[in-house]
Amino acid sequence: MEHTYQYAWIIPFLPLPIPMLLGVGLLLFPTATKNLRRMWSFTSVLLLSIVMTFSVNLAIHQITSGSVYQYVWSWTINNDFSLEVGYLIDPLTSIMLILITTVGILVLIYSDNYMSHDQGYLRFFAYMSFFNTSMLGLVTSSNLIQIYIFWELVGMCSYLLIGFWFTRPSAANACQKAFVTNRVGDFGLLLGILGLYWITGSFEFRDLFEICNNLIYNNGTNFLFVSLCALFLFAGAVAKSAQFPLHVWLPDAMEGPTPISALIHAATMVAAGIFLVARLFPLLIAIPYIMNLISLIGIITILLGATLALAQKDIKRSLAYSTMSQLGYMMLALGMGSYRAALFHLITHAYSKALLFLGSGSIIHSMETLVGYSPEKSQNMVLMGGLTKHVPITKNTFLLGTLSLCGIPPLACFWSKDEILNDSWLYSPSFAIIACFTAGLTAFYMFRIYLVTFEGYLNVHCKNYSGKKSSLFYSISLWGKEGSKTIKKKIRLLTLLKLKTNNNETEKDSFFSKKVYRLDRNVRKMIRPFITINQFANKNTFFYPQESDNTMLFPLCALALFTLFVGAVGIPFNHEKMDFDILSKWLNPTTNLLHKNLNNYGDWYEFVINAIFSVSISYFGIFLASLLYSPVYSSLQNLDLINSLAQKGPKRLLWDKIINKVYNWSYNRGYIDAFYEIYLTKVIRVLAELTHFFDVRLIDGITNGIGVTSFFIGESLKYVGGGRISSYLFLYLFSVSILLLISYFVFHH
Repeated sequence: MEHTYQYAWIIPFLPLPIPMLLGVGLLLFPTATKNLRRMWSFTSVLLLSIVMTFSVNLAIHQITSGSVYQYVWSWTINNDFSLEVGYLIDPLTSIMLILITTVGILVLIYSDNYMSHDQGYLRFFAYMSFFNTSMLGLVTSSNLIQIYIFWELVGMCSYLLIGFWFTRPSAANACQKAFVTNRVGDFGLLLGILGLYWITGSFEFRDLFEICNNLIYNNGTNFLFVSLCALFLFAGAVAKSAQFPLHVWLPDAMEGPTPISALIHAATMVAAGIFLVARLFPLLIAIPYIMNLISLIGIITILLGATLALAQKDIKRSLAYSTMSQLGYMMLALGMGSYRAALFHLITHAYSKALLFLGSGSIIHSMETLVGYSPEKSQNMVLMGGLTKHVPITKNTFLLGTLSLCGIPPLACFWSKDEILNDSWLYSPSFAIIACFTAGLTAFYMFRIYLVTFEGYLNVHCKNYSGKKSSLFYSISLWGKEGSKTIKKKIRLLTLLKLKTNNNETEKDSFFSKKVYRLDRNVRKMIRPFITINQFANKNTFFYPQESDNTMLFPLCALALFTLFVGAVGIPFNHEKMDFDILSKWLNPTTNLLHKNLNNYGDWYEFVINAIFSVSISYFGIFLASLLYSPVYSSLQNLDLINSLAQKGPKRLLWDKIINKVYNWSYNRGYIDAFYEIYLTKVIRVLAELTHFFDVRLIDGITNGIGVTSFFIGESLKYVGGGRISSYLFLYLFSVSILLLISYFVFHH
């Protein structure tokens, strides 16, 4: 096995030949490279599968032996300065390697079909493979300099993939916003790395932790300066993991293709901030103020992300805010010192959220048949509904991911989230109350997404095609001609609802419009034939969503299995004392050295009592969502009945105001983006204009003024001279005499 560890350095470089060969092929042999484009996707999956096999082998050995392996090589040596490169294999690295490779393989398989009609197919796989290389290099790095290098490469890949459809202004703005926001955190990370090197003289984790902790405990350094360096390091994690207040880039990052959202912005890259805090845990735990700050930022992000997800119409943005909230749970766990619970939730959430994002991509994939490629329409949940019969596999897998994220046993996220909630009661009751309340909000908004998307939000009684008297009509469950009476009813209802696009302009084209959307060459094209339903009496042409192809459904089913069973790695098996499970045994070599583990439930009875409490909160959130968004309860007749029973009483008016405030807060993203626009963006622009004015008018003005003055003086003097030396001498002597006389009289008197 020692021989295997010696060659672990090859892990980050196995996916690297794909972007290199694709770049050379597109440059030298573009036609042949494009004709063989399916081969590149197969090769990408194959190479990442080899990495996964290697990673699983390392993880098994880590579980059985619990050893930590580190290999380093000298990169540059100059007097007292020595910079080394290497790789570190420990339980944290093994967890991340398995996570990156398993989710990455499934996303690549999914992307082969999802991006098959896009002009940028090869460019997409080149970016994806380079991202996998960067992410694998990040988690295997043995020192802070390597982490920073791969950290920037991961950010660059995220920038390229968010702006993949760069001809769309919204995508171009989104990738710029993500880039600039992450630069704030990355600059802080760089300052923290340099500050710690100035204190310890090393970038290697082992040396850095040992030296820094000794200096702190022995008062050998300025504690305030060490805390400041740790704060700068944490700033990098805040930006990358979309924590408050640097979270604003993540919802806009949904402008990229959906597989990117599943891989980068749900399972891997946004988890890099959690990974960084976990990697630096031995240092951070020695600084109580920073640990308290980490837990505070985590709890704020938990609540903020959940409240902002309540009223979003875009399905991917709703899931993005959910990701932000769940990352807050992990950050809270790390701040509390619950190292194991944070990593456990990192694993379970990655698979569940990847399933949800790929499921949303399958929904968008089918919706584009009806509305053309327009994110404002194909991703708008209000225009969905009634999809259950048409995309059953997507619906069932999406429901499974939803239940997992809600914390319903025995699915994956139940075990990890319940553990964090229990630890929060031991750490701070106030934090625990907020975390439990947010767990109920999570169940509410996740089931809102599910019900609005699959079961239907807008319900109208009308005559259906089979001749029955009445049936529920969902927002896209009528498959008729544009001129039919039922469609005209639908158009009138949509007009009354005043659905607005992202530009706050009323949509002029109805959902069933025959308008053909002209797509840009860099935007993927999805063309499906309309289906004629001959069983209907009117023999009309009907168009409806279709289930995705098998290459897209296979990753959904595989992730559903992970969602079902991955929680088993953290389920406690010892009946007497519930601290023995696969994950604890794996992480014990690390956690025992770092902190006293908080995860000591006591017995099964206490565990069941705590679980009943957390699950009850989730079920209450599900009940409220069903009450408001289920077709059974939210038909127009029922709403009219409720309105008639509560006619504008004072309590009703107060309730309406509260609901409107919450809705506006959520729909407008907590006004945080507007705040940044007014008080940051505009202020920076004003300062830039003032600086430009100072530079142009004053600095350049003085310089240019001296030059212009010299020019005019020279031009004037050239007409004074006549070319006679005697005249010049006379003028010179005369001037000197006058000056001497003036000086004499001044000093004499």
